[in-house]
Amino acid sequence: MTPEDTATLAAPKLASLTILGGRDKGGALETLDLTLRPGDVVCVVGPTGSGKSRLLADIECLAQADTPSGRRILVDGAPPDARRRWATVGKLVAQLSQNMNFVVDLPVAEFVAMHADCRMVADGDRVVADVIACANALAGERFHADVSLTQLSGGQTRALMIADTALLSASPVVLIDEIENAGIDRKRALDLLVSQDKITLVSTHDPILALLGHRRIVVANGSVADVIETSAEETESRAHLERIDAVLMALRQHVRGGGRIEALPAAFSTFASAMATDEPFPWTR
Repeated sequence: MTPEDTATLAAPKLASLTILGGRDKGGALETLDLTLRPGDVVCVVGPTGSGKSRLLADIECLAQADTPSGRRILVDGAPPDARRRWATVGKLVAQLSQNMNFVVDLPVAEFVAMHADCRMVADGDRVVADVIACANALAGERFHADVSLTQLSGGQTRALMIADTALLSASPVVLIDEIENAGIDRKRALDLLVSQDKITLVSTHDPILALLGHRRIVVANGSVADVIETSAEETESRAHLERIDAVLMALRQHVRGGGRIEALPAAFSTFASAMATDEPFPWTR
């Protein structure tokens, strides 16, 4: 490793990330000039196949009109130089994809310790313990530090990588593709990333998660169709949705533990009855 590479192991500095529009699947121009700053949480929504993953991929590679979308990504208001764009260490962007599987048969603690050593962090044992404790707080099922990486479930793997990215990764930009499919505590995961002052973009189909972001990017036909600021009314709606979701989560845990569901909780039963109507939902009117 060269002295220059060693220097990039320090957290890369980033004041802003700007996404400039390219074109949609039909070649029409995309009107987009969106600047994100540390601490921003932006959710990316749209139908399957609309181009959400393409948008995340453009950001990951710091595209310069050289991808199918034709988008350009600016770093602190300017195109990144080649060294920063193609860096193998000290990367600006970390991406957690939908499907993550380890092929290295190492204990979890040893794997995290290796990353801590690469980052040259002080008090490595404490940091390793913090990452594993954090991952267990996110995961639906706890795991031990000495378990093999290859024995982790998909949700446990994603929880570990989110914790590792938040507490050990130097990348100031984090991209997550469909976090709701991992079976983890999505709100706690986002809170963790925000607390580390990272720019976080999350592709999602989940309404609660979409409303957890400060903004959401709406993608259609390979293009950004809209950028919506989360309103106070939506935040209030999210609080109601979270209470409903908490009931569903408790029911899931009950079933996972071998329980039966022969009667719904009273509050949920009342809500279900109110929704059992042919009337359109109020937000579709």
